[in-house]
Amino acid sequence: MTDTLTPATSRATFAIGDEQTARRVTDLLTECLEDGEAAVAAFERPDGRWDVTVHFAEAPDQGRIKSLVAQAASDDVAQTIVFDTIAAKDWVKASLEGLVPVAAGRFIVHGQHDRAHVPPNKLGIEIEAALAFGTGHHGTTRGCLLLLDQVLRSKMPRRVLDLGAGTGVLAIAAAKALRRKVLASDIDPRSATVARENAVLNEVGNLVISICATGFSAPQFRLRAPFDLVMANILANPLRQLAPPMAAHLAPEAMVILSGLLPHQTRSVIGTYRTQGLVLIRQIRIDGWCSLLMQNRR
Repeated sequence: MTDTLTPATSRATFAIGDEQTARRVTDLLTECLEDGEAAVAAFERPDGRWDVTVHFAEAPDQGRIKSLVAQAASDDVAQTIVFDTIAAKDWVKASLEGLVPVAAGRFIVHGQHDRAHVPPNKLGIEIEAALAFGTGHHGTTRGCLLLLDQVLRSKMPRRVLDLGAGTGVLAIAAAKALRRKVLASDIDPRSATVARENAVLNEVGNLVISICATGFSAPQFRLRAPFDLVMANILANPLRQLAPPMAAHLAPEAMVILSGLLPHQTRSVIGTYRTQGLVLIRQIRIDGWCSLLMQNRR
């Protein structure tokens, strides 16, 4: 993999006494921090407490991070946050080695260390994430993979788009299952590079077309539309803003997978897409995050 990382990355670490509070903190941080700005992880310790670690692409506003943690947990927890700086490659390798493979339908997302453990009847997706995040362990990614698996049980979409691709997990999954070209886009050039490299790693480099683009502005969208399947694992606000241009690029009866939503955000997102002619087919909730499967009925 080409080295696209900065020499060092910033980190914040702290401990929380119970799972519910840990999830509340990680959800708030994930929602409030910009896409690609940070990676948030929480792991249970043997004593029942939870360790929370946040890796930042750039030095964070420490006061803002403390304020968010205080809002979701308490001032006492916020005051225990330790900020430090470590080599980027060290934490990427260490975090991936600590992750177990994640199964979602026919797909298994894993790191290099578990490459040999993928069952022959499953499609393995090997992800070695850099500063673009999405290893399959987040509830939004797993929800998208489960909905993708459901779609592929009854349909064979020809034109597929992964919007906000991050590490390219969803694009790689679709390319492996369909053996067809998939367009993957992200607003972050680092993410587009990582998705391209992960596609090569997974032997679908000739099928995944990874581009850096904002919204649907790039010419590749017009060239490959109308799409039979769109996967967009982003956040509620950009999903609402993208509804009209996305609908304009959909084929009749196209399937759309939307994720990155907290439970209270789903109603407004569903309503926005309903005005564009899409109807809700299924909703999945994993680890406090919701993923939606919708269909174009125009």
